[in-house]
Amino acid sequence: MEYPTVTPHDMPKKIGDKLYVVYGSVQMNALMRFSRNMAIVINGNELTLINAVRMNDEGLAALDALGTVRHVLRLGALHGMDDRFYLDRYDAEFWSFPDSNTYPNERVEHALSEGGPLPFSNAQIFEFRGIKQPEGALLIKSSPGMLLVSDSIQSYATRPYKPHTSLILRLMLPFRGFPNETIVGPIWTTMMTDDRRSLRAEFERLLALDFDQLLSAHGTALLDGAHDAVKSAVHLRFEHD
Repeated sequence: MEYPTVTPHDMPKKIGDKLYVVYGSVQMNALMRFSRNMAIVINGNELTLINAVRMNDEGLAALDALGTVRHVLRLGALHGMDDRFYLDRYDAEFWSFPDSNTYPNERVEHALSEGGPLPFSNAQIFEFRGIKQPEGALLIKSSPGMLLVSDSIQSYATRPYKPHTSLILRLMLPFRGFPNETIVGPIWTTMMTDDRRSLRAEFERLLALDFDQLLSAHGTALLDGAHDAVKSAVHLRFEHD
């Protein structure tokens, strides 16, 4: 099977207890490359990959040194291009919200649902209700709590802000609603709903979770003050609704 090409990425970096991030990228066209991140959760000797990003041989060796990939978990419908690579390479089990039609051909062995099971303990799933494509967030109940998200919330608030993003995009993005701050995804919002008030209510539900750290599928990890940053981002996105 032919898999998507490897694009620039860092090696796995520890950002919490049994939690690593890979700052990677996605090639949008010949000139535009954008940041794209993968989270790695360690549970004993088992690894769960969240928002999968394919790595080169050096990266895969570093991944294997952390444990054995047993699970691939998709939090957002728009992130899935590299799931198949890891599912095939490691004969891993696939966790996803059902009814995604962006990458519809993956076998969903474990359907995600709010309050439902996960491949590791001390965590819970939040599911956005009433949107056009399935999307969720995953709370790791550490101290402080770490919120893993896909496109719904994006944080560009810490250096290097937008890793592996091409120069032309880094210059354009602040003028397209992507400043170096924590934001509710503007393109994602437009794609996912025609009812912004209902979506705001979902973010208010999300803010009831206990977290102060954030890792999105884009940007960089926010390891302090994340709850306040998300609260401000929600207010800014929906202040005129």
